[in-house]
Amino acid sequence: MGTEKNPRRVADNEAMAIARMLRTSPQKLNLVAGLIRGKKVDKALADLTFSKRRIAGDVKKCLQSAIANAENNHNLDVDSLIVAEAWVGKNLVMKRGRPRARGRFGKIMKPFSEITIKLRQSGESA
Repeated sequence: MGTEKNPRRVADNEAMAIARMLRTSPQKLNLVAGLIRGKKVDKALADLTFSKRRIAGDVKKCLQSAIANAENNHNLDVDSLIVAEAWVGKNLVMKRGRPRARGRFGKIMKPFSEITIKLRQSGESA
């Protein structure tokens, strides 16, 4: 007479991973997310590995987590996975400041963001 298990937030052929508190602006993170949208996971991993952007390493870690979730938790075939969706959201903003000329105060905003990656198993296996 246990409690009912929570329903899945994604479809049966999908897996998801979320990386929170990434120390970059959502605008910069969205440029990296755009690199991997719609690609097969092996091509997306290669693109992130050789990207020059600093945050690409954290996005790669999130993508690897999504692949591991698909393989271990949802029994999906890793070779037929594609990045179905990758979206970016805002997180907190640290507000810092710096004294400026004539008694003024310059605001320095240090934004954080988060990325959600959803993988889908395509019909054909490559």
